[in-house]
Amino acid sequence: MDRRLFMKLSSLTGSGLLLSLNGIPLHAFQGDSLLHKIAKSSSNDRVLVLIELHGGNDGLNTIIPINHYGQYYNSRANIAIPQAGLRSYITLDSTLPDNQQIGLHPDMVAAKAMYDQGHMAVIQNVSYENMNGSHFRSRDIWMMGGDYDEYFNSGWMGRYLDHYYPGYPDNYPSIQYPDPLAIEIGTGVSLAFHREEGIPAGLSIQNPVAFYNLINSVGVDPPVSIPDTHAGDEIEYIMQIEKQANNYAERLKDVYMAGSNSGAVYPDLYPYIAPASAAHNPLAPQLKIISRLISGGIGTKIFICRIGGFDTHANQVESNNTTMGPHAALLYHISTAMKAFYEDLQNLGLADRVLSMTFSEFGRRVASNGSYGTDHGNAAPMLVFGTCINPGVYGTNPNLSQLQYGNVPMQFDYRQVFTSAVKDWFNSSDEAIQAVKFQDFVDNRIDYVQCKILSTSELFKENFKMTCYPNPTQSSVSIDYMIQNDSEVHIEILDLTSRVVGTVEKPPSQAGSHTVVFQFPNVASGTYLVRLRANEATLTEKIMLNH
Repeated sequence: MDRRLFMKLSSLTGSGLLLSLNGIPLHAFQGDSLLHKIAKSSSNDRVLVLIELHGGNDGLNTIIPINHYGQYYNSRANIAIPQAGLRSYITLDSTLPDNQQIGLHPDMVAAKAMYDQGHMAVIQNVSYENMNGSHFRSRDIWMMGGDYDEYFNSGWMGRYLDHYYPGYPDNYPSIQYPDPLAIEIGTGVSLAFHREEGIPAGLSIQNPVAFYNLINSVGVDPPVSIPDTHAGDEIEYIMQIEKQANNYAERLKDVYMAGSNSGAVYPDLYPYIAPASAAHNPLAPQLKIISRLISGGIGTKIFICRIGGFDTHANQVESNNTTMGPHAALLYHISTAMKAFYEDLQNLGLADRVLSMTFSEFGRRVASNGSYGTDHGNAAPMLVFGTCINPGVYGTNPNLSQLQYGNVPMQFDYRQVFTSAVKDWFNSSDEAIQAVKFQDFVDNRIDYVQCKILSTSELFKENFKMTCYPNPTQSSVSIDYMIQNDSEVHIEILDLTSRVVGTVEKPPSQAGSHTVVFQFPNVASGTYLVRLRANEATLTEKIMLNH
């Protein structure tokens, strides 16, 4: 993300303001066009790592439906994974019911080992209604967290961040939040991390030290003035991104240098037959960076990695060996990289903090084509990894005699999977779920998180409460609260940029019910937050001040 280089702006010509950045027309950076960036979450120290399988993964050669193997083979004989022989599919779990009996691709030995350790789950047939076959549109739908016919300017993680960190990017980084809210490993930022307004809540980097050196080695003076035009708005947008890149560069370098990796071996080369372009593992170095950043103490909550090459219209397999080729290499890379990542985290004592999952914009069609490949399809499996998950297979094998226009039908909406991460893994409040727009999926979310953290309301129920009144208020607010045990109590009033505008001095700390009054200082009318912390928990309530 060489944002200083971006400031080498080209020609400004009349009211049209013809402008390009590194040869890319500036209008390409607006709205839904470029993928934007990632997220951080609630008050716990848990981390979510998302691995995008870019191009549309062939789920049927990843997870083979054993109970429908005959139909599977007949539909794709020129690419099918064999049922017997040295490189036949790997039976995942012989104790599962017949309609959940699945085989892993033979190059997913590492994934099988993680499953046997209780560190992997398979979620079958994930998609959304009326799947869009476009890579760009379908990826946007997964990122924005909406239906096929909705068009949000924000992403689901961006909305989540905006709820917990209002007022970004002003006053960020801060002493309390020194780290990027989200990090994407790569050269682009995703729609997932767009907020409703302003710049995305995250950074895109390839290497923290190289990122720092780049940011501090180039640069030009910013424009003296910004024209009041659409293109002027885009210039200001890019200048804000550049500013945030500068703000976080040194911190990222320091955290990375303070961290370390353990003796876990991250794999590189695919050991079998595949094109040279598929030989090297592109995922392993990304995960290795993330592990080191976490060990260095970074507070970033969500990371996105990306591994491409899944748009396998042709030559998905070797013509003389269906178990090898570029798709096999990709599955090997994912499996071995994830295993090394969790071995690294476990050696560092960090594994219980990290949940990882794969996703792809769509699956492939059931029938192969004549080019030893597969075309765009519908539903595909997601893989979930972690030491705090309920391992197993969620959902059943697709019935290959009951297809939708030749495609695997959807069994789970993708938001059922993501809602579990937001609700159960990150301990999100009901208000946060509504901000993310996942409230319709809470009751049917998928129960793959084992080590749940109860929300404050669930944990304390009648034992920890706060009520603020009057609301709206003209000058002061009464704060009623109840705590079950003696505890140090802190009450702060913040504006929507997280700036503290006042505190309640020495609020009562004894168990029981109490009332304190806060007199607003000379501040502008608007929305403020009353934040109460006690018993290692936090309650927050919005207050409207109308002078």
